Amino acid sequence: MTSLRVLVLRALGLGDLLAGVPALRALRRGFPDHEIVLAAPAGLAPVAEATGAVDRLLPASAPGRAVPRTLDWSGPPPDVAVDLHGNGPPSHRLLQALRPARLFAFAHPGTPEIEGPPWHRDEHERDRWCRLLAFYDVDADPADLRLPRPHTPSPAPGAVVLHPGAGAPARCWPVERYAAVASALRGRGLRVVATGGAGEDDLVARLAKEARLPDTDVFSGGPPFHRLSALVAGARAVVSGDTGVAHLAAAHAVPSVTLFGPVPPSHWGPPPHPRHIALWHGPEGDPHARRPDPALLRITPGEVLDALHRLPAPEEPAP
Repeated sequence: MTSLRVLVLRALGLGDLLAGVPALRALRRGFPDHEIVLAAPAGLAPVAEATGAVDRLLPASAPGRAVPRTLDWSGPPPDVAVDLHGNGPPSHRLLQALRPARLFAFAHPGTPEIEGPPWHRDEHERDRWCRLLAFYDVDADPADLRLPRPHTPSPAPGAVVLHPGAGAPARCWPVERYAAVASALRGRGLRVVATGGAGEDDLVARLAKEARLPDTDVFSGGPPFHRLSALVAGARAVVSGDTGVAHLAAAHAVPSVTLFGPVPPSHWGPPPHPRHIALWHGPEGDPHARRPDPALLRITPGEVLDALHRLPAPEEPAP
């Protein structure tokens, strides 16, 4: 094992990690003789492995989108530390405390010793981190986000996947509207399945009850990544809010309809392609609000059904 190490801080959620895949792969190419260590929640280890860009996951997390208080780093300081977590002193200081030989981070008045590029608020998340690396002469491609097809077979091949949950109430489209979409699709003879993350069992149960989904078409409780990945990869289409499952659909090139509000798709949306439709009425709102954002509520079940009708068929898996 090489003694050269790159430490990457991105201690966030599934969607955040998938949006960071292009940057992680750029670091893999840019530092081929280094061990790439990703500081992220322990539960994302299978996702990190699937990227093909991470050698080891260093468990690190904090409530919400906060910066971890410490990192359980051992041995010599990292040769390179990369702040893919945020833009400000908390994440900068956390990495500086490890005394890395080099630190890649955005500039901030609170850490004037870091000569990084400026932070742009109105920038897509994938583009943002690739631009950071480009400043340090690491070539990155924001389109390099595909994941390999899972070896696990889909538990519901050809189904339309509805995922009503999201990381914040502001991004949760009303469950009764998901149920209306599900009922209409089932009326057309399509199989519909519902998924939910940890802590979203009640939400998924309400959707299943209102749409009269059989128990075999309900995947709640936060399915393990290999099962969720297989379900999404084998889907006819995925419908969700701005959350990790939408990024997983993009990573598997599966047709998707993503419902945006309060954050616009220009910041977190899928890559430009006919197989991905982002519904957004604006304006921007409060991502921390305790109820669905008004822009999100402007999206109707009819719009979602129309978008699904316009989607192309899923790609055939490569041999």
